[in-house]
Amino acid sequence: MGTLGIQIVLSAAVLIFVIAFSAGMGYLDIPVRDVVKIIAARVSGQDELLAGMDALLPVVVFDVRLPRILTAAIVGAGLAVSGTVFQGILLNPLADPYTLGVSAGAAFGASIAILMNLEFLGVYSVPLFAFLGAAGTLVLVIYLSASGGGISSGNLILSGIIVAAILSAGISFLKYVADEQVSVIVFWLMGSFGSKTWTDVGLTLSLVSAGFAVFVFFARDLNLMSLGDRTAASLGVDTRKVTILLLVTASLISAVCVSVSGIIGFVGLLVPHMMRFMTGPDNRRLIPVTLIAGAILLLCADTVTRTVLPTEIPIGVLTALIGGPFFCYIFRKRQTAVRG
Repeated sequence: MGTLGIQIVLSAAVLIFVIAFSAGMGYLDIPVRDVVKIIAARVSGQDELLAGMDALLPVVVFDVRLPRILTAAIVGAGLAVSGTVFQGILLNPLADPYTLGVSAGAAFGASIAILMNLEFLGVYSVPLFAFLGAAGTLVLVIYLSASGGGISSGNLILSGIIVAAILSAGISFLKYVADEQVSVIVFWLMGSFGSKTWTDVGLTLSLVSAGFAVFVFFARDLNLMSLGDRTAASLGVDTRKVTILLLVTASLISAVCVSVSGIIGFVGLLVPHMMRFMTGPDNRRLIPVTLIAGAILLLCADTVTRTVLPTEIPIGVLTALIGGPFFCYIFRKRQTAVRG
């Protein structure tokens, strides 16, 4: 087994342990061995493994905590791997899934759904509108940034900032007219994994897995594109096609994650940098390791938000407190490198 295989196995082992440990933490503490028994019994159908156990514990673990825990892990993985791809395409260490205004689009769509109170869509109204808002924002940003038959990273970032500013103004207006629903909008904007179900797990897992497969397939092309478009084209890479495909895939993964969890910032910025120090810049190694590390980071953050304090705090607040100073560090480091 090579170095990459060892890193993946160790990271996966840590993730499994964190999942089991997190499933036991909460208002009702459950030993890890009981968590393992409950999961094994539900998966295998061997109910005798639950002999002598309080009947409430399997419900708490499998029906309440595990959907939330797995959704948090999958969203963290999706945001982190999308950030890796954004940084690779745009050749910008400050890029993350929110650079293109995707989060602002999702927030705008979700705010509309909350304000309109679309009961016929049930619990899926907010995720659906958030996804549509993010997808529409992506199309608009790509349209604004296209010039001369090509798309430059500078134009993409600038277009994302412009569109995000406009959408932020729209969100402020929606909060102004929301009246009684303004607290719901504000809470969603801060991010949360509360009340997640196995449907959320299945939705995010299927789409993030599909996007991850695309990223792994084009990891070599992404490495070549880091040398410059001309060099990559001379080596047989269709830079325009690969750029658009990866941008769309990364943005849609981000849109799905945001539509399920709300606004959770800096995961796509922080994790790729941490893993790049450990694995190097080769995207064939970086992408799979970042996927697992993102899952671990966001799962740990979610566990802290729901267990450390008496009342749960929005996870977006915690990630902003962690990622904000790191963002400043990367920005200053880049300025120093440019001047040097």
